[in-house]
Amino acid sequence: MTDVVAPVTGLVARVVARSGTKVGAEDWVCVLESMKMEIPIQAGVPGVVEDVYVEAGQIVNAGDTIARLSA
Repeated sequence: MTDVVAPVTGLVARVVARSGTKVGAEDWVCVLESMKMEIPIQAGVPGVVEDVYVEAGQIVNAGDTIARLSA
């Protein structure tokens, strides 16, 4: 299992991946908005999205788990 974590504190602008979605390492899991900039959050490793822990409109802190992937 691999956790995808927020690199910065921000607002979840949109969630791209859902549970069960197969993703590549460079595929977006969600997009954060911080300091008026949109920051796409990539999976980092190929796998299947097991759980998504955020929803659009939610505030996340740096280091919070966004999603969990399995290989």
